[in-house]
Amino acid sequence: MPEMRFTIRWPDGGTEDCYSPSLVIKDHLEPGRSYPLAEFRDRSRAALSIASDRVLAKYGFPCSRALAQIGRIDAGCRQFEDTPDPQVGVLSFQE
Repeated sequence: MPEMRFTIRWPDGGTEDCYSPSLVIKDHLEPGRSYPLAEFRDRSRAALSIASDRVLAKYGFPCSRALAQIGRIDAGCRQFEDTPDPQVGVLSFQE
């Protein structure tokens, strides 16, 4: 199963490298685009859940790294919930 990394920029300008065990993230996020915080959280959660389910179907267990990434993204999003018009940028994909 091809894994990939994707780099995001948080509303405060900080960047983070993220992990996906599947290329499905490409169906939900686009490099060079920014998303409202809630939309980014929902899109990344959907993609990483699908990716984890693919691992489950293939190997018989969910992907703990994808589930942990969902947790890190959720935690990051909580930090900016009170920021006016918070946007998360998707900087790049690395296969």
